[in-house]
Amino acid sequence: MKHISSFSIVEASLEEHKEYAKDICFQIEESAKARGTGIAKRSVDYIENKFAEGKGVIAIADDGTFAGFCYIESWGHNKYVANSGLIVNPQFRGTGLAKAIKKKAFQLSRKKYPEAKLFGLTTSLPVMRINSELGYRPVTFSELTDDEQFWKGCQSCVNYDILQRTFRKHCLCTGMIFDPKDPRYKSAMDSNQQ
Repeated sequence: MKHISSFSIVEASLEEHKEYAKDICFQIEESAKARGTGIAKRSVDYIENKFAEGKGVIAIADDGTFAGFCYIESWGHNKYVANSGLIVNPQFRGTGLAKAIKKKAFQLSRKKYPEAKLFGLTTSLPVMRINSELGYRPVTFSELTDDEQFWKGCQSCVNYDILQRTFRKHCLCTGMIFDPKDPRYKSAMDSNQQ
């Protein structure tokens, strides 16, 4: 098994990482199928756009193999930032890579949007644990962004009908949020910016 030091975890750029966009989309789709839970699909163009905007974190194994990815997206006039699309190539799961990618995405989000609330939706218990360690807390969907564009992104998820039926109050995902202005999470914020 590879050690976390066997990976380069960097801000993705279109020039350096364009070749990985198709594999990222494939991995996201395959993970959704394997888990049988909702992960919204993303197009190659969408992922490449994240690279171009400097809003992606990519992990590459020392042999050049795609290892993992996460991107950030701002919503509600930059009041909210989502860390989304966290994926780890199955051959590298269990190495601590997901946590390292998520931490790097957290840092990128804080750098680009220091005043924004960070949030995510997930059905993954390991991602919930990572988010908790970063200072996120579970919240109701009403505490998340009301930006219609964000919620449109859920349309490609297999569980979208649940979200619609409950008028965006419930789904299989758990909403989690990190509020940099909330003094209860100052110590988590301070320790995670290092």
